[in-house]
Amino acid sequence: MRLYHDEQWGVPCHDRRELFEMLILEGAQAGLSWRTVLHKRAAYREAFDGFDATVVAGYGPAKIEELLANPGIIRNRLKVNAAVANARAALELGDFGRYLWGFVDGVPIVNSWERQEDLPASTDLSDCLGRDLKRRGFKFVGSTIVYSLMQSVGMVNDHVTWCEFRFPRVG
Repeated sequence: MRLYHDEQWGVPCHDRRELFEMLILEGAQAGLSWRTVLHKRAAYREAFDGFDATVVAGYGPAKIEELLANPGIIRNRLKVNAAVANARAALELGDFGRYLWGFVDGVPIVNSWERQEDLPASTDLSDCLGRDLKRRGFKFVGSTIVYSLMQSVGMVNDHVTWCEFRFPRVG
């Protein structure tokens, strides 16, 4: 968890594959802890072909059944089907990174929270992005999941101000 915090969470990411990975992992987290998902991340990367959206978009029923039998990932049919639907929807967008980052005009939103308890679970912006993603065929993209995505890929810097290791470096 610490390594993820120190090296990735909140650091601006524009790589399409990494953005797609985080979208899938944030959706997989729904109803679970991030720790659970993070411990399964390597298995997810292997099971989902390195999060290559072009490959994932082509998954058919046999591959989905294979994924549902894989103990290394969260075996929830709705979440697995959502990953495939999201791959297809992301490809329809063309440049998934440009699309996502367009919601913040390409520049991270830097918040100045002093206490972790002050961090919101969602915002008006994550509501808007979530609605637009749903309109485009994405699944498991409610406002809370979308806000977590925005935080994880650095669209929003929600490191608390006293996090001297990260707040100033990504803000």
